[in-house]
Amino acid sequence: MSRPPLPPFNEQTAIEKIRLAEDGWNSRDPHKVALAYTEDCPWRNRAEFIAGRDEIAQLLTRKWTRELDYRLVKELWAFTGNRIAVRFAYEFHDDSDQWFRAYGNENWEFDADGLMRRRIASINEHPIGEEERKFHWPLGRRSDDHPGLSELGF
Repeated sequence: MSRPPLPPFNEQTAIEKIRLAEDGWNSRDPHKVALAYTEDCPWRNRAEFIAGRDEIAQLLTRKWTRELDYRLVKELWAFTGNRIAVRFAYEFHDDSDQWFRAYGNENWEFDADGLMRRRIASINEHPIGEEERKFHWPLGRRSDDHPGLSELGF
């Protein structure tokens, strides 16, 4: 299975790969998102260490059950060869309607077919008031004219 764009990345293809990942995550479809990773892809996600598509889908199912109205923006930080560094922010609320914004960085490594074979994420979050939210597009893909992280001052 091939997932273009393929490495080695240039700036344009790295940005395209990041946007495709953002779109997938904003779909909140754990099984669809898991297909972007190799069968045995190891993840470090906060304090969880998992590996493989099944565990990825399980983690994402738990995540999006708790993190309601999830909206994510990713942005290129750096790239070289088959690796991309990404910074991101996302907003969600819990079942008591408390809103949160999370910030983080991810390091991605891809195989020759464009599947992510390694993901390392560092994430922190803090509560925000609903009036502090910055991500207001309808659930799903972020519109092309919605500001990115740099434009929002994040």
